[in-house]
Amino acid sequence: MPNDEMIQARGRALSSPVRLRILRLCLHAERTNKEIAEALDLNPATALHHVRTLLATGFLAAGTPRTGNRGAKEIPYRATGLSWKTSLPESANMVFIETFLQEIEGLPPSDIEVVRMGLNLNEENRRILMDKLRAVFDDYALRGPDPDGTPTSLMLAHHLDRTSERLD
Repeated sequence: MPNDEMIQARGRALSSPVRLRILRLCLHAERTNKEIAEALDLNPATALHHVRTLLATGFLAAGTPRTGNRGAKEIPYRATGLSWKTSLPESANMVFIETFLQEIEGLPPSDIEVVRMGLNLNEENRRILMDKLRAVFDDYALRGPDPDGTPTSLMLAHHLDRTSERLD
């Protein structure tokens, strides 16, 4: 069981869209700091700062060091999956939305599927809906990757419709 200091450190580690994007990059394949920096268009020193934060909090694990094409030692990193099991404050929701927006920036509309709907549910039925959706997410998050799969991302956002309340 992590202590309060580690819980706080993990919360801070997941409060950055850059670190969330690093975790996504390293979810299905090991990536070196250089590869992470290139993929996210970051300075390698900046990427390393974020990688070290994720390592220290258990969200990334170092793989077997290898020799790069110029003979330098490179360490590949892989996401541990701990972030899926880490509870975060509700304030983290905005970080998730910002991360999602960064990840879809520049994608052609044909690469993005969106489903949106309005509902009018009481608290019990809202909770049932969210529990079912979370169960589906948990099921897929805990499965191993398909050997022939393509990395994809899915975000679910639920919010109250304050606009409708003003019209009533």
